[in-house]
Amino acid sequence: MNSIFETENISFVHVSESLIPDYLAMVNDYDRVGRLLGRGRDPISEEQDRWWVQKKLAEGAPVFSMLEKATGAFIGNIEFMDITDGVGELGIAITAQMQEKGYGTEAIPAMVRYGMDELGLSRVYLKAFPFNARAIHVYEKCGFREYDRNDEDVFMEIVK
Repeated sequence: MNSIFETENISFVHVSESLIPDYLAMVNDYDRVGRLLGRGRDPISEEQDRWWVQKKLAEGAPVFSMLEKATGAFIGNIEFMDITDGVGELGIAITAQMQEKGYGTEAIPAMVRYGMDELGLSRVYLKAFPFNARAIHVYEKCGFREYDRNDEDVFMEIVK
């Protein structure tokens, strides 16, 4: 797979049907990943995931799979959603096996730079669950600042 961009340890590649088994293992791991994506417990099927990959590729959506450069192992996905007027929402999911290895801290600033430099974004925001202190800490470490909060979400942003 050809890298779109890279960091020291991560290759960012287009989403691919060949990675669907990895995607399914990640998003259907409810306790360690799926619940943090706001998903219910119902598993996503291969057909549903194939449709998602094909849709994202057809749209040219800014969504990438992250692969460990040293091994080629799947780390997770990162994307911009709902881009409007130079503002995009960042989303990231990392497999349970690759969490707590610094990949989020490495990937997020790279994706923000990509969004600002390549997509012309002037503001990137994200939402995190208030109980997800680990993610909030990583987002703060990457330069995001909280600008709002309610019972369901913590809203954070980086402004160019």
